[in-house]
Amino acid sequence: MAIESALIKPVVDALMALLRRGENVHLQNNAEKALREAIRELLLANPDENKAAARIAIAKAAGILSEDVVLAEDMLRKHRATKSRTAGKSASAHRKRKPAAAPAPEPPAAKPAAPKPRAKKKAK
Repeated sequence: MAIESALIKPVVDALMALLRRGENVHLQNNAEKALREAIRELLLANPDENKAAARIAIAKAAGILSEDVVLAEDMLRKHRATKSRTAGKSASAHRKRKPAAAPAPEPPAAKPAAPKPRAKKKAK
């Protein structure tokens, strides 16, 4: 029995290491996908900074240290800087819009005057 239990432990440890490696590969694939989505989000006209930051954090937590992580962090930092510089500079923020002027009502079309009844001539 002592021999069998001594052989089981290394086999179990090897299987656990393989499972962890498989989970790490799966985790790393998910992190790379999250990083691609973060970069895609930052390229949008109105990106959601919180989503992008969360996806970058996922990639960093998974241990991805590539130029993509650096690129995404740089894009996020630049977007936040640009956003803070341009805050309140829109044209509508400085002046209120005037409502569109209603077109002046046209005068009613003049109706042709009804012919006046002719005065009857008196018979002499």
